[in-house]
Amino acid sequence: MTEERLIISRKTNNKFFLMIAIGVVLLIAGIIIAALGGGAEHGEGHGEAAAAGHEAVSWTKRLYVNLWMNNVYFTGIALVGVFFVAVQYVAYAGWSVLIKRIPEALGYFLPIGGAVMLITFLLGGHDIFHWTHEYLYDVNDPRYDPIIAGKSPFLNFWFFLIRMVVYFALWIFFFNWLRRNSINEDLHGGDSYYHKSIRISAMFLVVFGVTSSLSAWDWVLSIDTHWFSTMFGWYVFASWWVSGLAAITLAVIFLKQNGYLKMVNANHLHDLGKFVFAFSIFWTYIWFSQFMLIWYANMPEESIYYIERLGGNNGHFKWIFFTNLLVNFAFPFLVLMTRDAKRQMIMLKIVCIAILAGHWLDFYLMMMPGTLREGAGIGFIEIGTTLVFLGVFLLTFTKGLAKASLVPVNHPFVEESVHHHV
Repeated sequence: MTEERLIISRKTNNKFFLMIAIGVVLLIAGIIIAALGGGAEHGEGHGEAAAAGHEAVSWTKRLYVNLWMNNVYFTGIALVGVFFVAVQYVAYAGWSVLIKRIPEALGYFLPIGGAVMLITFLLGGHDIFHWTHEYLYDVNDPRYDPIIAGKSPFLNFWFFLIRMVVYFALWIFFFNWLRRNSINEDLHGGDSYYHKSIRISAMFLVVFGVTSSLSAWDWVLSIDTHWFSTMFGWYVFASWWVSGLAAITLAVIFLKQNGYLKMVNANHLHDLGKFVFAFSIFWTYIWFSQFMLIWYANMPEESIYYIERLGGNNGHFKWIFFTNLLVNFAFPFLVLMTRDAKRQMIMLKIVCIAILAGHWLDFYLMMMPGTLREGAGIGFIEIGTTLVFLGVFLLTFTKGLAKASLVPVNHPFVEESVHHHV
């Protein structure tokens, strides 16, 4: 089995840098417009926001919330790359060996995600999380909140910070361990690295099971501090997972169309297509289960979450609510239903791009109503921040991908993957 190396052309790198540059320009333009009074259009909601104990929306708050949201989204995709590799090892899967290096390389974004998250929380924690305000815990303050105060053993600055550092430390540690083992297998051969990777993966899956839910509660659920859902960890995981699968599939298609991954065929694409199709339905199942139970019970402390996203704030988020369902369930479900559709690169490409955009909207809908309220929108700041993150993510991913052979030449199941047929 011969090595296959990815060579990133200067033209490709320049496209990523151009993406980042356009993002920065849009971001600066958005900040200037907001700072000069462009935020006046959101002035109507300020009285209500103040009454509810939330500050009016400033450009700094909007920036911090967008940095947080995009970082959670892209960090999730990077983490899913490591999770995908670990699942394949533990399942003794052979079909995925030829595409293994793509999810492996996604993990290179994790250190950047950790740094951005730490800095954003330290600088903008008060703007993102209502529970960080000290007056909520002072019994003598008229703004004292007994519900939030009751959650203080878990939701407090230092414990939150420690958990964040621990999550990223564990994720980066296991990513580097798996990646190093994978590259050593290329260099030295033998079965020992494969068996060691299975043991590492089994440990990582236990860690992932705990940290993925805890991080979802910390980084997303605690924005709506009064609200709770026992299904929320699963919901965020489902959104991350299907986004990660779409990113892996899209990367395989782009590499294939550019002359790489010569041994990857329609059978591998078919399996990836089945994953994307199945887990789009899984995400919808979790979405519906959470929504239906809360709607049916009709308890005020639970239903407020959906009222804010459907009828509250003058229906500000209503179009996103229904677009979310349409793009993330109806579209992939209908388009990828047939066997042929899952084997065609053009169909998979369209669906995967739609899913990545759709789940960005999903995270937008999770975070914006609880932070920016009527001050939220999709403008220069949102588009600019997303483009910067996307450009940095693609630079990191492609650089990581170029560090090793695209084909794990000494993997024991590589021949099985070459002759994979479904």
